[in-house]
Amino acid sequence: MVLIMVANRPEPKGLPMKLLLHACCGPCSLEPVRMLLAEGHSLTIYYANSNIYPATEYDHRLQTLLDWARAEGIAVVEGAYEPDRWEASAGAVGEALRKRSQAAEGGGATDAQNIAETNAPTETAAHHVPSPDARTEPRCRACYRLRFQEAARYAVDHGFDGLATTLSVSPYQHTSAIEEELSRAAQQAGIAAVFEDFRPFYPAATERSQALGMYRQNYCGCRFSLDEMQTQRQERKRQRDRERARHQAETAEERAREAERTAARKAERAAYDAKQARKRAILKELRGQAPGDRD
Repeated sequence: MVLIMVANRPEPKGLPMKLLLHACCGPCSLEPVRMLLAEGHSLTIYYANSNIYPATEYDHRLQTLLDWARAEGIAVVEGAYEPDRWEASAGAVGEALRKRSQAAEGGGATDAQNIAETNAPTETAAHHVPSPDARTEPRCRACYRLRFQEAARYAVDHGFDGLATTLSVSPYQHTSAIEEELSRAAQQAGIAAVFEDFRPFYPAATERSQALGMYRQNYCGCRFSLDEMQTQRQERKRQRDRERARHQAETAEERAREAERTAARKAERAAYDAKQARKRAILKELRGQAPGDRD
């Protein structure tokens, strides 16, 4: 765990702290909550995710988190859901990046298509887990900044000592940017930033959430990531179709060779049968001759 202290704030007497934990969803909260509680922190989860699109997805993720947290006895505070505010900041960055990408490609491939091709599974990668694409980093950083700043303001207003986040559990996120933006928001608010790279615990979080039957989303949350997920899914389908076509072509060649071998065997058999038939005909003719005709 990295405890980032603020220069202009007296250093807390030490752990544990009254900690506000920014959470993106239920499944990503499992391991961070377990570990932070084990370290002795007093936790309150703060759900501040104006990035999530559409609103029905936002509600689904929030309800999943609430159901689990209620069973665990952990308090959850919902921040304001302000997608228009997100669009004015991170959304604007995302649109600028998209236009720049399209211009660089001559109006051709979109960011989502480029990312899908970059992260497409190869023939040798049976279990491909893509790392975050560098092209999305400015957009994601702007998103982290907005959400952490909101969480830090709430933390100060309600007497929390520090701010942490569950975002660093996912290998799909930009971990360095998360740490930097968490530190920035905490410093501006005058509280401690408690950062930990939870990525090693992502498999455990996945297994636990599946065992609990929790809803697991298949994209980060914003409309850009939704578009990228759908494009990646289409690219994976195209990859499977190409693999299937290649396999069928290879199978067709083998079938053709087998058909040739079968035809050759049939021809050999037919020639053998014809030869045997001629022998039988000659023998039959010889047996049919009269005894006097043999002199």
